[in-house]
Amino acid sequence: MINSMLEQTLRPVLLRAAARNNADWCEAMCRAHGLRGEFRADAWSSPTRTPPYYPDAVTLTEHVDTGDLLARVDIRTPGATLKDSFAALDLHQHGWTPLFDATWIARASQPAAGTRWRRVRTEAELQDWERAWDGGVRELFRPSLLEDPSVLLLAAPGLDTGAVLSLGAGVVGVSNLFTADGVDPDRAWGECVAAAAAFCPGLTLVGYEHGPDLAVAERAGFTPLGPLRVWLRD
Repeated sequence: MINSMLEQTLRPVLLRAAARNNADWCEAMCRAHGLRGEFRADAWSSPTRTPPYYPDAVTLTEHVDTGDLLARVDIRTPGATLKDSFAALDLHQHGWTPLFDATWIARASQPAAGTRWRRVRTEAELQDWERAWDGGVRELFRPSLLEDPSVLLLAAPGLDTGAVLSLGAGVVGVSNLFTADGVDPDRAWGECVAAAAAFCPGLTLVGYEHGPDLAVAERAGFTPLGPLRVWLRD
């Protein structure tokens, strides 16, 4: 059942807000790496290759001039990715292949009732948080993110659960959620919802998931909004 505060008529609005929020998060990550993207009515894009795991463009509407958008992305070197936020593009003829499909999700904020998650504040804490998120990654999350008012890196004591909350488009985006080995993912999602209520009270939560993680998010009260597709250019 759709959350009582997320009526059917709100889904298109929330889907666009989720896409814009995600583009804002991608821009924040680029800023942390000394890069700047560009927002236009149809999409956010970066003329320079973005940090690993982050797309080179995020569409903000179904109606995109594909040739114009691809001209704003660096396709001279392999590995460009594009987030088709509405699964509306056909990039096969341009030399792109689907990387994965996912589903946008949203959940109304719950009343704040406390949280054990805390905000990452120092560079040392950031390094520990990054290792807990992915032990094979180094310096993807830069210290300047700690000073960005639109970004909250959060984790429980002991770093057994954590996530990023990003503000933008009037909603709060949930991304990079992690759990330590043996931790119930349902617990992590529940703690994330509680943390969002504590740190960003009253704001609708958005994000995207696929596979088993989507099912866990739905059990935590998230509602599917619509499909997205990430494309890769080899």
